[in-house]
Amino acid sequence: MWAAVSTLTLLGTLLLQLPAKASASEYHSCNASCICASDILSCVNKSLYQVPTNLPTSTTALDLSHNMIVHLENRSFWKLSRLEMLRLAHNRLTDISQGAFLNASGVRHLDLSSNRLQVVEQHYFQELCNLEELLLYNNHISRVDNKALSSLTKLHKAYFSWNLLTDFPFFSIQQESHPLLTTLDISSNRLLALPIEEVAALPVSIKNGLFLHNNPLRCECTLYSMFLHWEREGFSSVHDFREEHTCLAYGETRAQIRFFHHVRIFENCTFYVPGMPNTSQGSLQAYVGEPLHINCGTILHGAHTTYHWISPHREFIIPPSNTNKTIYMYTNGSLEIKEAQIEDSGIYICVAINRGLMRNETREVNVTVLKRRSHGEGFNTALTTLLGCVVTLVLVVMYLYLTPCYCCCRKQPSASPTNECSAQSSILTSTPPASTEGPGRKISGNKHVVFLEPIKEVQNGRLKVMLGSDNSQQTQHFKSDSDSITSLYSDSPMVL
Repeated sequence: MWAAVSTLTLLGTLLLQLPAKASASEYHSCNASCICASDILSCVNKSLYQVPTNLPTSTTALDLSHNMIVHLENRSFWKLSRLEMLRLAHNRLTDISQGAFLNASGVRHLDLSSNRLQVVEQHYFQELCNLEELLLYNNHISRVDNKALSSLTKLHKAYFSWNLLTDFPFFSIQQESHPLLTTLDISSNRLLALPIEEVAALPVSIKNGLFLHNNPLRCECTLYSMFLHWEREGFSSVHDFREEHTCLAYGETRAQIRFFHHVRIFENCTFYVPGMPNTSQGSLQAYVGEPLHINCGTILHGAHTTYHWISPHREFIIPPSNTNKTIYMYTNGSLEIKEAQIEDSGIYICVAINRGLMRNETREVNVTVLKRRSHGEGFNTALTTLLGCVVTLVLVVMYLYLTPCYCCCRKQPSASPTNECSAQSSILTSTPPASTEGPGRKISGNKHVVFLEPIKEVQNGRLKVMLGSDNSQQTQHFKSDSDSITSLYSDSPMVL
């Protein structure tokens, strides 16, 4: 009796310990057909038809590429709560069941490329709230549900290239719902047209990484205008794949042309796209040497509408070009300057006249052509300014310290006469002056003839004559009015 009881107790203890041991082995065990390296599990090219169930729960990176998995069932990754990267490329996936990624919300990188998916349903990625990169290129996807990406609020990059898409729900990836999205690749699909207003409403961060090349798009004015605007803004989506942006002229498959090589087909277009800056009026800037398009932008169109422009130089412009052929005008009223110059700046006036409606409209465009300033030019200007300052400083020093000074031994100039009568007093002196013409010259004792000149100084209404005998003493003699006038204005000489 006691032996039977002890046996049952031992069996119960063993049964209680079995789940713990199984759980521990399940946490660290590695599938026989896979390669384990710490928390990385590689099951590449193992001819798997479904996701293995006995996978280590510590796995953070799982690679199931190059297998034959057709379907992802519910709770396929239920035990992999630490999973961050999942690769299922090059399989035969056609469908994903609802709840396939339950308990795997930590996945940040999901690669489903090169499979056979035909649609992207709303429930496919509902549990992947932390997903950052989604790779779905090279499938057979022809439709993406409007809410298929709504739960992926942390999505950074999504790749849908090389599929069969004919449209895409651009309205579902606005900035409010996907603030971190920077790359959306929809290239090499079957898009025939784009919802221009929805695409133009996307934030700049998405448009910079919105790849739309290699699609059979129909050549349309709004589409060309949008790509032209993206190119001028330097968006990578256009700049990096400039040659791959093509369209079908007149919708013909065989008439495929490159957007930026055959601009003549768009010469009758009005370059305006909703949601982008309107270049038909207001201000427009360009750099020297760049092409410049100026649109009239009026609502008057049709066969009865004619256009003409008035340039800043008061030149009347009509098709095909102005007088010197620097500005071309197209029949839709738009202007094109092949190489903008500084003198092209100013206000351009467009006048549209519709004789059928008896209406006319006028638009003004303020064009500013800027000169690109190189770094070398700024350096030359700074160097010139510095040299000017140095030269100015040297001249100031020379002026302060190198100005010639008068020596003390230099003979001082004789004092100037104190008044105008000194010359006359020397003439009237009785002592004849010594001759200065030569040392042997005799002093002449002959009489001298002297002519007195009128004196300009007036005092109290009378003329004043001042006579000086020598340098030490001066004698002033005031004559009467009659004598003064007679002596001063007489033509007869005076003999002394």
